Amino acid sequence: MKRILTIFAFLHFYIFTSNVVAQTTYSNPVINRSLPDPTVIKAKDGYFYLYATEDTHNVPIYRSKDLVTWRYAGTAFTDATRPMDMVPNGAIWAPDINYFDGHYVLYYSKSEWGKTWENGIGVAVSDRPNGSFKNAHKLFLSSEISIENCIDPFFIEDDGKKYLFFGSFHDIYGIELSDDGLSLKEGATPTKIAGGLIEATMIVKHDGWYYLIGSAGSCCEGANSTYRLVMTRSRNLFGPYVDRNGRTAVGDNFSPLLNKSGAVYGPGHCSEFVEDDAGQTWVLYHGFQADNIDAGRVTYLDRINWGTGGWPTIQGMRPSTEAAAPLFGAEAGITDVNATADDSYLVMPTQTPGMYRIEGPEGESFSWQLLTAGGVALQQGFGRHTVIVDFGIATHGMYIIRVSGKSGSHSAKVSF
Repeated sequence: MKRILTIFAFLHFYIFTSNVVAQTTYSNPVINRSLPDPTVIKAKDGYFYLYATEDTHNVPIYRSKDLVTWRYAGTAFTDATRPMDMVPNGAIWAPDINYFDGHYVLYYSKSEWGKTWENGIGVAVSDRPNGSFKNAHKLFLSSEISIENCIDPFFIEDDGKKYLFFGSFHDIYGIELSDDGLSLKEGATPTKIAGGLIEATMIVKHDGWYYLIGSAGSCCEGANSTYRLVMTRSRNLFGPYVDRNGRTAVGDNFSPLLNKSGAVYGPGHCSEFVEDDAGQTWVLYHGFQADNIDAGRVTYLDRINWGTGGWPTIQGMRPSTEAAAPLFGAEAGITDVNATADDSYLVMPTQTPGMYRIEGPEGESFSWQLLTAGGVALQQGFGRHTVIVDFGIATHGMYIIRVSGKSGSHSAKVSF
């Protein structure tokens, strides 16, 4: 018998952080839920998708059209697709999302806390950004390449070649990947580009410079966290990287980018830089709220300015509390006035086979139907905010879930 559970505004996973209308200002944090080590991409469907270390099991995914208002959109893996070919008892840390060759490609770390040789980096692919990552497999373990603490992968494509950078407080390395990015290039060996002061490498190219952004200090000690963003740069992807004073990153010399404030402890492990419709540059990162430490490492957003000598800067080198919002759609002079409204329906598989989460925009009622692939209606029901439906399907095959309401209709192909 089918079971329908209606979940209202306080659904554990339902995070709606601000109104869907265009914002002139925003307040930090933009997601008040523990999502350490965020990575973000603007997908082909026009949404930004954020992935994070799995404080939510199987790697949480959130999506947004304006970088301020985020909705939970599922998980990258299920228990059935979860990578198990390395560190079986480990957690999935520090994902890095990319799009190339027609696929969304997710690099990830797998590790157990404190076991700096029993960890490694893997990769998985999907045809869509909101989950169903498959073919997860190991790239390498720390013990296999004799480099301690091989976590925090970062992918970059440069001059037609694909590279992966990695490392955590035991030097930072880069290595060339195969043409498809799903394995190491045959015969490639790691090259050291920075010392052991940092982890969480992110590299961005700007005006002919490669800027290496990293995180130094302790990440995870609440009010005692010393995490912070630091930076260095080079004319070449593999260095030599130097700080503002010309001192080398291999020698553990970095310049500051972002420090803690009275309101935010341990800001660090930033995402890729992304742009709004006005061409402004933004970065997401995690940190602890001074007045709500127990919430964990929540998600912050700040604007990047390109300052003296081309170096990236964040105003005051401190996390903002309230600031001018990113510009999208009409706010950026684009005629699509709905560009910042995430008013569509989400249909997401749960961890339980045969059960799906159907979610509508905040406060909206909707109807749903389950149909055969040929369009024959089998089941129907109603919901508000979110429903989780156990369809109880005994016959395996392809089906359609159709959702209708004030915001229109949406159909999703599902399989049982």
